[in-house]
Amino acid sequence: MKEFNLQKETARLIIRPLRVEDYHNWLHEFNARYEAQHEFDPGKLDMSECTEEWFIALVQKHQELAMRDEAHVFGIFHKEDHTHIGMVDFSTLARMSFQWARIGYTIHNQYWRNGFGKEAVSAALEVAFRNLKFHRIEAHINLENRPSTKLAESVGMDFECVRKGFIFEGESWTDQLVYVSNSEI
Repeated sequence: MKEFNLQKETARLIIRPLRVEDYHNWLHEFNARYEAQHEFDPGKLDMSECTEEWFIALVQKHQELAMRDEAHVFGIFHKEDHTHIGMVDFSTLARMSFQWARIGYTIHNQYWRNGFGKEAVSAALEVAFRNLKFHRIEAHINLENRPSTKLAESVGMDFECVRKGFIFEGESWTDQLVYVSNSEI
């Protein structure tokens, strides 16, 4: 079976799909998270169900999603020591005449305020436009999630609109800010 192995390097980071051999590093960094820093930070998570077998299935699922062009999920790793810093992903919303995707990103909170988010998301957007051939990338952000809007703005995404009742969060449909980035026409 063909493997999705697209990779991008920056000055400090490597952005690439997760591999089976990433399990211990990945788990260690999730377990090293600080308590939640604000309402949009999940902080420490219960990782007890995330066994090595579970992780192998996750890696396989990411591969399958990429091969079907439904989603492209990338781990963010520090270039020097290969520490897992976070994740960035693209979900295909429409192809054909649209070439449209949604971006999601998360940096483990123990690595915040080091510029890793901006560096990773900038590089991932390049991959989305150049390699995955998307034309339009949207970030859908809760109105109160200021750290995420600051990151979107810092990588040059433009505020487009507020979509009312757009995403089901918690127990209700919530309004979302839409930030957009387009490839060169």
